Amino acid sequence: MFDKKINILLALILLVHSIPASADVFEYKYRAGEKYRIVSEVEEDVYINRAYSHSARLLNRISVETLEAKDGSGLLHGRFQTSERSVGKYSTYELTEDYESLFWRDSRGFYDIDSKYYMPVVRDVPVFPERDIRPGDTWSAEASEVHDFRESFHLPQPYEFPVTVSYQYLGKDETGRFDFISIKYSVFHKSGFTGMGRAETIYPVRVTGYSSQILKWDNTAGRPHSYSEEFDLVLDLSTGDSVEYTGTAKAEVVESADMDRDALAKDMRESLDSSGFNSVAVEKVDEGVKIIIDNIQFQPDSYELMDVELHKIEKIGEILLKNPMQDILITGHTAFAGSEEGRRVLSLQRARAVAEYLLSLGVREEKQIRIQGKGSSEPVADNSTEEGRKKNRRVEITILEN
Repeated sequence: MFDKKINILLALILLVHSIPASADVFEYKYRAGEKYRIVSEVEEDVYINRAYSHSARLLNRISVETLEAKDGSGLLHGRFQTSERSVGKYSTYELTEDYESLFWRDSRGFYDIDSKYYMPVVRDVPVFPERDIRPGDTWSAEASEVHDFRESFHLPQPYEFPVTVSYQYLGKDETGRFDFISIKYSVFHKSGFTGMGRAETIYPVRVTGYSSQILKWDNTAGRPHSYSEEFDLVLDLSTGDSVEYTGTAKAEVVESADMDRDALAKDMRESLDSSGFNSVAVEKVDEGVKIIIDNIQFQPDSYELMDVELHKIEKIGEILLKNPMQDILITGHTAFAGSEEGRRVLSLQRARAVAEYLLSLGVREEKQIRIQGKGSSEPVADNSTEEGRKKNRRVEITILEN
C-alpha cells in the first residue's frame, strides 16, 4: 500500500557522444506565460521485509506554467498527476494522485516553496555553481526529498528529508546543443518519531537508499530536456518491518500549445451529431474538452459493456483519432446505490472497460489514457428519480490540454 506514495522525480537516459573542452555557464531561464509538460514513467519492484511483493508502473504527468519572471527567478505553477497500474494485471493507468504547487525557482535552481506543498518530490536538483563549468568538473549542493505519507502513516504534513547531491559535467552530445550531467546522492535519514501520543502503530523511523541520474540539459531553453534514473529507497518502520522500492525512471519535457477549446468542442459536436449521437454531450472544461455519455449501458451489476454501447464507443473513438497527440482521461460515475466503496470500485471498473476498448481500437497508446472512478460523489441530477439516476450513470472522456 505504500508504493502509491513514493514518487521519484522525473528522468531520461541518453549516452554522451563527445566531451568538448569549452566551458559553459549553466542557468535556468524563465519566460512569463511559458507552458510545458513533463511526462515520466517509473518501473519499480516492491519488497516487503526483503521478499518480493509486486511490480508497478507509475506514469507522472506534470503541467508547468511560468506565471511571472523577475530578477532571474520564475514563479511556477505546477499540476502533478500520478497514475499507476499493476504489472500483468491491467493495460490502463489509474489516476491515483492530483496535486498542485506554486513556487519560485531561481536561476541556479534553488526553490522557494511553502512547506505545505507535496510536490515536487525532489527539490533543489539540479542546481549549478556560479562559475564556468568544463567537462569533468564536479560540484555538490544540499537538496531534499518530500513524500506524502498521509494515507500510509497518517502523517498530516509532507515528510521531508535532506540529501547531499554530487554533480559531474560530462560534456555535450554530438549536436553540441545538449549537455549531460551526472547526478548522484545517497539517503540516510532518521525520522526522530517516538510514536508517543499516536493512535497509529506504524510510522517510518529510518529512510535509506540512493539515486543515480543522467540529466540531459538544454542550456538554450534554460531547463532540463530529459533524464534517466536508477533508484532504491528503503523505509524501516516502527514495527520492525521494511518496505523497499527499487527501479528505474525516465522522463522528458514536452512543449505545450494552447488548446482551442471552442474549435475543438464545435468540431466534436458536429462529428457526434453527424453520427446520430445527439444525446452525447460536449463541454468545455478547465482541463480541456469533455464528452459525456449519459446512461451508458453495462450488463446488470457488472462492468461489461452491452453491444449497443460498443458501436457508440467505436464512433467516439473515430472522433478521438482526429487529435491523436492529446491525452485523455476517462472518468466513471454511478448512481447512488450500494456502499460508497462499492460505487467507487464499480465506477472505476466501468471507466476501465471503456478505456480498454478504446485501446483495442488503437485510439491511443497505453500511456495516453488514464482512468478514475468517482462513484456517486459528483451527481449531475436527482438520484431519487429514474431519469436522474440515468444521467448520473455516466462515463466522461476528457481530451486533455497537454
